[in-house]
Amino acid sequence: MKFVPMILAATLFAGAAQADEIVVHMLNRSDAGAMVFEPDFIVANIGDTVRFVPTDRSHNAETIEGFLPEGVEMVLGAMNEEMVLEITAEGLYGIRCKPHFGMGMVALISVGEPTNLEAIEDVSLPRKAQEHFDALLAEL
Repeated sequence: MKFVPMILAATLFAGAAQADEIVVHMLNRSDAGAMVFEPDFIVANIGDTVRFVPTDRSHNAETIEGFLPEGVEMVLGAMNEEMVLEITAEGLYGIRCKPHFGMGMVALISVGEPTNLEAIEDVSLPRKAQEHFDALLAEL
């Protein structure tokens, strides 16, 4: 009977997952082209953090209004500063670099089921950003 507490503890902690930190670089150029997030398609889990690092200057990372799961607050990163996004809900998170948004500098974070897929279809985006998101959404 002295093994019961150990078995109970092992059972309780067996399903506990460790949260990850995912690093995304903000770049002027990569193999994918100019003004990019690398990677630009991120699969994350609730509890993870996504750290956007301004590897090259003149970038920021911020969430896109209306392109977030319900209940998730906007995050506005400062120019040339890291931005850390805590993943708190299932759905799709749209990220942009404000100065290069019109050039299509966007990233997509997918968490579980795309619960807000219909809602993001109503978000108005610059043409190149929309084209980039369409390509990223095709990866779902």
